[in-house]
Amino acid sequence: MDPWLKPACAYIHDWIEFQVRASQQPGCIVAIAHRGTIVAEYAFGHANLATGEKLTPRHRFRIASHSKSFTSAGIMKLREQRKLRLDDPVGQHVKGLHPQVAETTIAQILSHSAGLTRDGTAGGQYSDSRPFLSTEELIADLKSPPTIEPNSRFKYSNHGFGLLGLVIEAITKEPYRTWIEREIVEAAGLRETQSDMPLTRGTPFARGHTPRLPVGRRLVVPGDYLENAIRPAGGFVSTAADVARYFAQLAPNAKRSVLSAGSRREMTRKHWRNPHASLEQYYGLGIMSGNLGGWDWFGHSGGLQGYISRTCVIPTCDITISILTNATDGWAGFWVDGAMHILRAFATRGAPKRRVRDWTGRWWTSWGAFDLVPMGDIVLVGNPHGFNPFLDATEITITGRDTGRISLAAGYASHGEAVRRTRSKAGKVAEVWFAGGKGRPEKTVATEMERKYGATGRRSAR
Repeated sequence: MDPWLKPACAYIHDWIEFQVRASQQPGCIVAIAHRGTIVAEYAFGHANLATGEKLTPRHRFRIASHSKSFTSAGIMKLREQRKLRLDDPVGQHVKGLHPQVAETTIAQILSHSAGLTRDGTAGGQYSDSRPFLSTEELIADLKSPPTIEPNSRFKYSNHGFGLLGLVIEAITKEPYRTWIEREIVEAAGLRETQSDMPLTRGTPFARGHTPRLPVGRRLVVPGDYLENAIRPAGGFVSTAADVARYFAQLAPNAKRSVLSAGSRREMTRKHWRNPHASLEQYYGLGIMSGNLGGWDWFGHSGGLQGYISRTCVIPTCDITISILTNATDGWAGFWVDGAMHILRAFATRGAPKRRVRDWTGRWWTSWGAFDLVPMGDIVLVGNPHGFNPFLDATEITITGRDTGRISLAAGYASHGEAVRRTRSKAGKVAEVWFAGGKGRPEKTVATEMERKYGATGRRSAR
């Protein structure tokens, strides 16, 4: 393992722990894999706010549209076995479709360019207002023509991936669940993943949660629904560790995989650009991709009632990060991006050298927290409140055991000024001074703020 990766993972832990507390999210689990092996795994918060059950890395989450990457791998495996071609019209394998739908190709459906309806007319399946569609109901929706001209742009379709599940069943003569769990899930060595509910009795399961608004508090979403014919698009249940292991195997340079390198390259390459979007992102075959801070990535995201998740693979350094959250307004996407910024900073600057290694820790003022994060031969001042904690970060050059100088800072900050640490009689660092301000432990600052403002707040409340 690269020397910088261990301290980077440690800071990702500290940053996300703070983010969960500050955002009042119910919880999340995080897994980081290097060359396909899990090197860090964390759990924060609760699996169920109503019962107070603590979250662990072994809790299963609904991973929603991550399921598409499993279904895509299943299609590619059948292609490798010469049981289908990507340019096959889907109607060659599934009957009862509208003629124009039947003419769309498997490749177009995999890349969301077939022009199909996103979710049909039964939207209540995504708000627990009705069960997820049966096969008959899915086919009934697909008796209507495509919504837009096929092969004209990227247009996401859960119905399309439900249809691919029917292709798998038609070719294999087995239920989708039976075949995909044997040929993809088990073949990939995943032991905490299945394609839909129910879970085996005793398996820990993280319940979903609503946003705080409009009710004013979070309510528990049971999350144990069956996705039926939509499971190839969104039914999978897993842990962050298993998701990270799986996506690491989809990298074209992975040493172990259920697919050939050629199939993985075809899945992960950019087929279509996501139009009318603020971020430059692309879609392959059941795979999202993009670039962050100069690093190319691929992976997928997922969202269902009560759950938001995201996974990214960074082929350049053979790292995969997966974050699963159990709230409809979960911050998994922001946190994966932030974790990638952290990884990028450590990869660029390297592991902290001996002289700066002990300049670390979280310090507080009445304005909030800041982090001292040593890397290379300098110390960065991280902002744990931010989605990118190192955006425009102040840099400290260490000049002595407890002294330093702000060697780089934004114009509105304290560029060029002194930094010093003070110690207790026992020799422990007690305060960090930046120019004229100082950071202290959280409890010390909390006590002082309560003394200063607590009585005022209570009088105002009356």
